[in-house]
Amino acid sequence: MLEDFFNALQNFRRQKTRTFLSLLGVIIGVASVIVITSMGSSSTQEIKDMFGTAGLDVVSVSKGFMRRRRDAVTITFDESFREKLFGNLSDIKKIWYKNSMSATLSYGDTSSTMSCSAVEYGYLEMYGIQLSEGRFFTVTEDYYGMQKIILGKTVVDALFPDGGAVGKYILVTNGSISFSFEVVGVLKEQTSGMEDTSNSAYIPRGFYAKKITPNPAAATVLVQAVSPAKAAELVGKIEEYCNNLTGTAYSVNVMSMQTMLNQMDEITTTMSVMLSAIAAISLLVGGIGIMNIMIVTVTERRQEIGIRKALGASPLDIRRQFLVESAAITLIGGILGILIGISVSLIVEGIKGQAFVVSFWACAVSFVFSVFVGIFFGLNPAARAAKLDPVLALSGE
Repeated sequence: MLEDFFNALQNFRRQKTRTFLSLLGVIIGVASVIVITSMGSSSTQEIKDMFGTAGLDVVSVSKGFMRRRRDAVTITFDESFREKLFGNLSDIKKIWYKNSMSATLSYGDTSSTMSCSAVEYGYLEMYGIQLSEGRFFTVTEDYYGMQKIILGKTVVDALFPDGGAVGKYILVTNGSISFSFEVVGVLKEQTSGMEDTSNSAYIPRGFYAKKITPNPAAATVLVQAVSPAKAAELVGKIEEYCNNLTGTAYSVNVMSMQTMLNQMDEITTTMSVMLSAIAAISLLVGGIGIMNIMIVTVTERRQEIGIRKALGASPLDIRRQFLVESAAITLIGGILGILIGISVSLIVEGIKGQAFVVSFWACAVSFVFSVFVGIFFGLNPAARAAKLDPVLALSGE
């Protein structure tokens, strides 16, 4: 078989143009599969890197749009609801409450109007949010509702163009009431989970509950699962529990980054498989071309086949010779297709600024499929060659 392979390479060298045209369909098919799957994987990885790994174990719960019924129970995100979640659902590590308010932040003659978030102690750390300077809230500051604030980089650049925000006091105006807050921390510019920290401001929820809205219900409930894998399960559990609690569907909106990423992976994989299947058609077209070329090759090499049979070659030897030659074309085409596919993916993703991710399973599957195509479409020409009568084969071209 090794000798047949080297003989096939010699025949390819003698018929360069014919060999190139035979390889072209295989190369295009394999390269297309590699490029499609690689770009899909790179896009998915870019999204994952953008959101980071923090927050994958967090489930966000907010009010839904349930249809009002006479017997429907209104759900309120109060301390009683927090206790019910802990008591009735498993796999919950911790629960945070969050509120938001529109506020104008002022320092000197500079002001900025934005949404200010009131969060509980440990909320920012849970999301993996990092500080460029200063510190986070302490549990005492949250409990007693002290007037401390943590700002995003964009807000700090607007209010303190000369830097040095930590330790200074800013005026936070909500409606007609103003409060003086000490800046205790400045956040790094990052996206972590569902939090974009660049244009943000955080105050202790204890202050919000004492000075803004006494004993408020939370606008958003953040439920931390014991692991990212359990977060996806918690989505369904919380939805079912809240719907049973209120007696109506769509009582809450529940989502998690882990669930979103899982759905994104499924969509990307489905699209990649569909597009790869379309690209694989070119492999089949290339296989038909190979079969035609091999039939012509058998016709041209009738005397060679006759001589080999006259010297004692069996039909199996002849069949193997042409099968190896057909498979060799797609073997070389598969290797070249993988190299070209990876190169094109690297160039395209470099231009787009994406991280290069190559799908090794796609390389393996497309390569094996290309070789299979060569063997399958080489069976008919090889069978024709094996059935040739040596006397008739030697009688002429």
